[in-house]
Amino acid sequence: MNYKIFKGTHIPAYLQLYSQIKDDIINEVYPFNSKLPSKRIVSEETGISTVTVEHAYTLLCDEGYIETRPRSGYFVSYRGEDGFASSPKEYIHHDVADENSKATRYKFPFSVLAKTIRKVTADLDSDILNPSPNFGCLEFREAIRRYLARSRSIHTTVDQIIIGSGAEYLYGLLTEVLGKNCIYSIEEPSYQKIEQVYLAKGIKVEKLKLSSDGIESADLQAARAKVLHISPYRSFPSGVSASITKRQEYISWANAGDRYIIEDDFESEFAIERKAEATVFSLATEDNVIYMNTFSQTISPSLRVAYIVLPKRLIRAFENKVGFYACTVPTFIQFVLTELINSGNFERHINRVRHQKRKELK
Repeated sequence: MNYKIFKGTHIPAYLQLYSQIKDDIINEVYPFNSKLPSKRIVSEETGISTVTVEHAYTLLCDEGYIETRPRSGYFVSYRGEDGFASSPKEYIHHDVADENSKATRYKFPFSVLAKTIRKVTADLDSDILNPSPNFGCLEFREAIRRYLARSRSIHTTVDQIIIGSGAEYLYGLLTEVLGKNCIYSIEEPSYQKIEQVYLAKGIKVEKLKLSSDGIESADLQAARAKVLHISPYRSFPSGVSASITKRQEYISWANAGDRYIIEDDFESEFAIERKAEATVFSLATEDNVIYMNTFSQTISPSLRVAYIVLPKRLIRAFENKVGFYACTVPTFIQFVLTELINSGNFERHINRVRHQKRKELK
């Protein structure tokens, strides 16, 4: 063990430790089922408190790299070589009311939004009245492209990014592209509107039970679906997050046939670590994952702005089947969000929320 904790940096000690242990697990310094050093030993060798070590271990547990065993310690649960997770456990249902009360503390500062609206109105003048291109304004899509690259390790092209008025609207567009005469699998439980949209489109929906780290392996392997719709960061309403091993299992499932994954990454920006867990999109080895996110939590749900990142092989099909639809997000709103991202205000807000969440852990 040779972990170094640097003082005087903006990165908290527990996140420094978390990152180093995670790298060791991925590189099999600690292979599957091996035991990690005790909190006391790590504390003594790094010079940090056992509470700080516990924060790092808790984060690794939350993401599925390790698990705790009563009276035995912490053991590696990550299995990178085969991509299949360990035995499923029942998920713990999170208190949605409590989460909603927390969300009110994380609201985007209205003064910054108002100032940005005034700036965009003054700078663009009547240009804000121009119609948007069908897939969204180029400036907005480019801002999203750069943001995804630096914050989520998603490297894409502007052509892959599509703007729409909310996730439900984009769900509907995707059904036109992926087809309606096939089965779509969703998490059980999951966000109610996902199922409602698919059923309204006449699609047969298959529900796959969630365990503590994602969809149960047996259910996933038995799935008959062509499309798997997941929320790996934190599924609603259960609060379940898919472990890194489970995310790889999803990818293996998709690679085994002509299948697609729709990854709804809602609220992942507020992960307490510097970067949220690697997305399924960024981990995918084939061109078969559709990434989706919105600005509902990070800015405001009233804006009704969402986006998808298409696999390259679906761009032509999207253009041919639904490319004629006009963009449903006003040009003005797109330019306001572009300014928020390009000015740094968007990420400053996210960093403030992360900092506040870290303080709540202490």
